[in-house]
Amino acid sequence: MILRMRLRVKCWVVLSEDVKFGEGRAELLELIDRLGSIKQAVVRLGMSYRSAWGYIEALEEAAGFEFLKRTPGGGARSGARLTIKGRAFVARYRRLAKTVDGPAQAGFERIFPEST
Repeated sequence: MILRMRLRVKCWVVLSEDVKFGEGRAELLELIDRLGSIKQAVVRLGMSYRSAWGYIEALEEAAGFEFLKRTPGGGARSGARLTIKGRAFVARYRRLAKTVDGPAQAGFERIFPEST
């Protein structure tokens, strides 16, 4: 019998009891930054605008700084982009996740050699 196993590790940064920052939120913020639009990002991710907006507000309150610079208006200069602090936080999260994934994968392969 061939076992088909893989490791899945979830890494969160907990900012407060109610606010966790993980892969999904990092992806949301990166997509908003790339597209310049919260609305377009949530459509692509299949989440509600209200849910994303509430999370962003809670995240910014818990972190004590703005993750997104929002420019209303609907014109060419409107939209949303990561702030310098927001971009740095997401990059630090990505580095942290990589430092967790590598050793976890190595341990998994050592402990479950039949999976490789």
